[in-house]
Amino acid sequence: MSRATRTAAARPAPAPRTAARTRVARLPRGITLRYSGRTAAVLAVLLVCCAAVWALTLFTGTYRIGAAQVADVLFTGGGSATDRFIVVGQRLPRVCAALLVGAALGLSGALFQSLSRNPLGSPDVIGFTTGSTSGALVVILAGGGGAGVGVGAGSVLGGLCTAVVVYAFTASRGVSGNRLVLAGIAVGAMLSSVNDFLLTRADLESAESAKAWTFGSLNAVSWPQVTPLALVLPVLVVVTLALGRPLRLMEMGDDTAGALGVDVTRVRALCLLMGVALAGTAVAVAGPIGFLALAAPQLARRITRSPGPPIGPALLTGALLLATADLLAQRVLSPFQIPVGLVTGALGGVYLLWLLSRERRTARSA
Repeated sequence: MSRATRTAAARPAPAPRTAARTRVARLPRGITLRYSGRTAAVLAVLLVCCAAVWALTLFTGTYRIGAAQVADVLFTGGGSATDRFIVVGQRLPRVCAALLVGAALGLSGALFQSLSRNPLGSPDVIGFTTGSTSGALVVILAGGGGAGVGVGAGSVLGGLCTAVVVYAFTASRGVSGNRLVLAGIAVGAMLSSVNDFLLTRADLESAESAKAWTFGSLNAVSWPQVTPLALVLPVLVVVTLALGRPLRLMEMGDDTAGALGVDVTRVRALCLLMGVALAGTAVAVAGPIGFLALAAPQLARRITRSPGPPIGPALLTGALLLATADLLAQRVLSPFQIPVGLVTGALGGVYLLWLLSRERRTARSA
């Protein structure tokens, strides 16, 4: 044996590249997070972009306020009464609501897509957002106004009832991705008709208010709507993080996950509950906002190249997308403001066309 051969044999084999790049973060309650260096870099970039959109929304607008005056209002409570009203009473709750609602929708979409193992498994496609809208509409048309605890409770309850119905349709023959999506689309279509019927039976003023709310808008959002979401969202995020490892195992199949010690039925029920709670609280604040929960997890998975559910990246991607879309909704036709749901709908259509063209190019190259 030559010297070079002996040296190569004595040299330890290099560690697999994926293992070298994997890092482990240990959180309280025994929660362990595994992430790659690329995921950490993506999270950092997304955080910086969210901060940039936050600052741009606060420091610019139709009402001209200098940067020094905005900083004075934010950090010292100074400035005129008008400046404080514009910055603290309008701009700040709106951008905070956009970030929180976007984060909730992105995380909800990641849960449902991982649970169904289908890229179409988002709450707005499989009917849960429509169910939340039905619950909120009942409260609004019954005299509950366009905001408040009643609308939030109705939104979450409507989403939960929809989830129970969809789960009942699919559980008898096994909850698979295709069955979940098809049953959700069918239930969502029926609930959409129910929502239209509710609007036709309401008086003109209530119907106009409710119809404007169904477009999905942050135009009139205030602190009483933002505060409950800010308190509830961290709890839902922590529970979702705890479900991350079982979800990764379940993406390999229920039988494999069960053999590895995962209580598949319990994890699936918890995922449904968390996904509906996230979507319902988001709908309660901003109304139904389409395509965001569909696109954010897919974009997060592509930029991180993550094999499992991209919980953190999907959360920040959803926050960035909605904050950016709301900034466009404020600025494109300024001084007029359009509902952010119309902007996300247009962007979602462009995204789906891009996906279609990409799949066509992939099929041709194959």
